[in-house]
Amino acid sequence: MKQPCPTDRKDKSLPVLEAAASVFLAHGFSAATTDMIQREAKVSKATVYACFPNKEALFAAVIERECAVMAETVRAIETAPGDIAKTLTDLGLSYLRIVLSPTGLALFRVVVADAVRFPDLARTFYLAGPKVIHHMIAERLEVAAQAGEIDVQAIGIEGAATQFVSVLRGEGQLECLTHPDAHPSTEQLDRWVRMAVTTFLAAFGTANRPPC
Repeated sequence: MKQPCPTDRKDKSLPVLEAAASVFLAHGFSAATTDMIQREAKVSKATVYACFPNKEALFAAVIERECAVMAETVRAIETAPGDIAKTLTDLGLSYLRIVLSPTGLALFRVVVADAVRFPDLARTFYLAGPKVIHHMIAERLEVAAQAGEIDVQAIGIEGAATQFVSVLRGEGQLECLTHPDAHPSTEQLDRWVRMAVTTFLAAFGTANRPPC
């Protein structure tokens, strides 16, 4: 029997991944079954297992794919050298649109719901999603620090990135997670981002500081 070549597997895996994302985000990891995914993808069960050995591997692939799409949105943002406020605002809006999107919220809920039973999947999500975006924001802050726009020596670049992201997502993410039918308006997103940027620059900005 002819074994499928890597290209064959790649071509077949895309509809399986798309179907799996739809099923997992709608039903959760524990309630979803490979039969449901097979029917959604309109492929045979053999095709599903030829691409992914089990449900855990399939969900891990969904996590990595969805997180990669989200991270690319942030990566594509062109920063404004010399204007840290604009850079943080652009990054903040892009980040909130991701984490507060229906897909972003659904993925977070599904991962957290089964994190205790499937810690490896939760770790996959953290490393592929939040950790990657956190690193990209830290890189932008490093540039601003080298240019003298911010001073984060007290807590370091990583600590500063953590502070910004935490303030940025805190209220909005909690509100959306606890109100499943909520859809943040443009005004709400702007307010949450403005609050985070203002707070961050009040703590670390150098524009209005007197020279030492």
